[in-house]
Amino acid sequence: MVILIALLVPAAVAVWLLGAGRHLAHQVVNRVALVAAAVTLSAVVASVVARPSIDRPWVPALDLRWQFAVDGISAPLLVMTAVLGLAVVAHSSRRRPEGGTSAAFHACLLLVVAGALGTFYARDAILFFVAFEVVLVPMWVLITRFGDAHRAEERADAGARFVLYTALGSTLMLVGILGLVSAAGTADLQVLARGAGSGIPRHTQLLIALALVSGLAVKVPLFPAHTWLPSAHTIAPTAGSVLLAAVLLKMGTYGLVRLPVATVPDAFGRLAPLVAVVGAVGILWGGLACLVERDLKRLIAYSSVAHMGFVALGLASGTRTGLQAALFANVAHGVVSALLFFVVGGLKERWGSADLAVARAALREVTPRLGFALVVGLAASLGLPGLAGFWGEFLSLYAVWSPAGDRPAGLLRATAVAGALGTVLAAAYALRVARIVWMGERVEPAIADSRGVEWVVVGGLVVAALVLGVLPQVLLSVTSDAVTALVGGGS
Repeated sequence: MVILIALLVPAAVAVWLLGAGRHLAHQVVNRVALVAAAVTLSAVVASVVARPSIDRPWVPALDLRWQFAVDGISAPLLVMTAVLGLAVVAHSSRRRPEGGTSAAFHACLLLVVAGALGTFYARDAILFFVAFEVVLVPMWVLITRFGDAHRAEERADAGARFVLYTALGSTLMLVGILGLVSAAGTADLQVLARGAGSGIPRHTQLLIALALVSGLAVKVPLFPAHTWLPSAHTIAPTAGSVLLAAVLLKMGTYGLVRLPVATVPDAFGRLAPLVAVVGAVGILWGGLACLVERDLKRLIAYSSVAHMGFVALGLASGTRTGLQAALFANVAHGVVSALLFFVVGGLKERWGSADLAVARAALREVTPRLGFALVVGLAASLGLPGLAGFWGEFLSLYAVWSPAGDRPAGLLRATAVAGALGTVLAAAYALRVARIVWMGERVEPAIADSRGVEWVVVGGLVVAALVLGVLPQVLLSVTSDAVTALVGGGS
């Protein structure tokens, strides 16, 4: 029952809010959503501990089933999604949303959480696709209706980019899934992973992998299919930016692991050099963009493109270490990006904009709590040892420097060098932001520091970034067995 509770409670409350909650006061809506998010988190934690499964007929004529389960790959993402779902609902209690009713806003947040949880729970390929698509409409609404109220034209443009790019990615992903299910004769992801493409002709495997990788590359996003992301982040409300960076992007990388890497590994291995090159270019491109970007939210968005490049490097290595690194970097980026977007969103509310060219009071002087959280987030983002970002990036570079035997070592080592240069760029743009926003002697104009619910949320993410940096085995031990089963016991 815990899986059903985790999926049905946020979805049912969201539907109720859309239908009957339009005239409720903001605080009432927020309390209802907060209870739903708390119940969802409790059910998710129970499911991760107990590891139950559901397997019921859905469309018997097509052999499609309601299949949900938990393993070491999905467990960290399920917990992170549920925790951040509770965090964005709690954080949103501070002020009424702009552009619509509180009921519609919170309904969209809960639908995003429900769809993401369904994606991570799903063990049927078609069900995976359906759950994935559930997330896109409420996220589009958050961008276009509840985004920056002073930039209506940019909201429409960001929403249109989001729809066009994600629709293209969905189409390619669906083609790949249908080709895989048709060729293998089953939509069961566990059966497909055990088969690893056996019985499917090599050229068919390659076409399937190409469609899946291309579609999911848009969702991650990987360079050059990333151009929808900065505009979406810049316009989206704080809660939308947090869910977009920490949940939606993780669905794309999770899809890469669950579909092409697990089901057609040989074909993915043939595409791995291209994936590594794309990831390396994304790391450099994102870092260079961050060096000159003036909008602080857009800068964090470009840094996400760079961080997803490290995930691509880990997956391309073809080793157990590389897959562990990719999964760790996936979760670490979710924590760090959520922290940064909560902080930057709070600063934008106080400043009225996120333009770095405008002179501000130094955060260390007027808002020491927000300043400390920003410095921790920037340090984790550049991969400083002792913080969450270090282990995923370091292990990804190590893995791609020593790839599997069937991968072109020379090319992958070149991408490792490019990734290492990307860490230098990350240090440069992190120091640039710290110098502009955190340092200095200015104390005017004064702004309020973080306190109450906002500080609980931000402080909790700071602690999470520290724990993952100091105790990486907390996460690595959870994913270890599932990674070994998927890749084998090699390096």
